[in-house]
Amino acid sequence: MKRFVALALASAVLAGCSSFSQPMVDTKGVDSARFNQDKYECEQYAAQVSPVGDAAVGALGGAAAGAALGAITGALVGGVGAGEAAAFGAATGGALGLGGGAVTGVQNQNDVYRRCMAGRGYNVLN
Repeated sequence: MKRFVALALASAVLAGCSSFSQPMVDTKGVDSARFNQDKYECEQYAAQVSPVGDAAVGALGGAAAGAALGAITGALVGGVGAGEAAAFGAATGGALGLGGGAVTGVQNQNDVYRRCMAGRGYNVLN
């Protein structure tokens, strides 16, 4: 059981290492100085989105849901105490929620950048 929790936590940490990946913009016929200024400003807007905050919310929600499910499973199945099963569920759910929240935060950053560049008239390709 300890190995599974360690694996779940390691997976969540790796998923949380995702970083803002700048979407591709069609620059054909675009003034490069203006593009670089717009790109910089849109990156600054995207940086205001916090993947860490989304990861924390995901971890808390996952831990709560995992604890509840673990306690119910432990009480119904038997052999493992409800408290131990709840702790296991909380650790697993928290780790999975942490990774999922971090990925969502990075996606939100990418969305802000895309909308910013599209709003400035650029053709965002991905």
